[in-house]
Amino acid sequence: MELRQLHYFVTVAQMEHITHASQHHRIAQSAMSRQIHLLEQELGVQLFTTRGRNVQITHAGRFFYERIAPLLQDIDRACIDAQQFEHPEKGEVRIGFPHSLGIYVLPTLLASYRKTHQNVKFVLQQGTYPQLIDSVLCRRIDLAFISPFPPAHDGVHGDWLMSEPLHAILPHNHPFAQHKEGIRLDQLQDESFVMFSERYSLRAIVLEACAQAGFVPHIGFEGEETDTIRGLVAAGLGVSMLPAMALVETGPIMPAAVPITHPEVVRTVGLIQRKQETLPRVAEAFRLFLIEQFQTIHPIMPQ
Repeated sequence: MELRQLHYFVTVAQMEHITHASQHHRIAQSAMSRQIHLLEQELGVQLFTTRGRNVQITHAGRFFYERIAPLLQDIDRACIDAQQFEHPEKGEVRIGFPHSLGIYVLPTLLASYRKTHQNVKFVLQQGTYPQLIDSVLCRRIDLAFISPFPPAHDGVHGDWLMSEPLHAILPHNHPFAQHKEGIRLDQLQDESFVMFSERYSLRAIVLEACAQAGFVPHIGFEGEETDTIRGLVAAGLGVSMLPAMALVETGPIMPAAVPITHPEVVRTVGLIQRKQETLPRVAEAFRLFLIEQFQTIHPIMPQ
């Protein structure tokens, strides 16, 4: 069984047409048909049946395809990674991030980096805390911004980047909206809260802060995105808490942001990678750039 035969098989399965598949691989139709026939002989099963000018994958072929296609993607990815491993100025960086960092911080960092590294390509993946860790472990991404930063983990390690306070966000007509000197969290105990769903780490931070303040919040609405949380609060449907970097004005509907004086509510942000693995040089160069930028975070953070 040859690797090229498997590639031919996957293409035929996807296109359901021998001629189109042969044109895609720039080989003769007869050569394509022969390679598929040889593969069927080696496996001892029929992979396709003829349907007019097209072909139709059999049940055995579908079973084989569902296992072979992801493996070929991994092989292709490994070949690209190997070719680019020693080149810090070209190649691809695959990085994950939570939504709150995608509003302002990550675009600013990428724009700054691309000024001097124009040949570097970025593949971005947004996700929740468990999704990002899983994507790093499964090698779908090389690096991930994550919050909270895990102090210890069997499969990943990384660099603490920053700690950031959370602010209370309120409708502009709320009695506390103009208290720029700050409020105690227990002053909001009778309010309806707009909360992230249980998949998001910010929810746990808010619930823990409310517990420290001596109350369990009444949850009136739940959302999946920072923009949704801000919009619901700005529309007067409740109050919430968000980190500073999620409060950059990006639209016409923005809530009032007020500091919380007690208890202290912060989240940590870190950058993780797989343990005991060397990053491709292009990803390592970007990682070092990120660490340097966060050491002087104020110029890239909203004021």
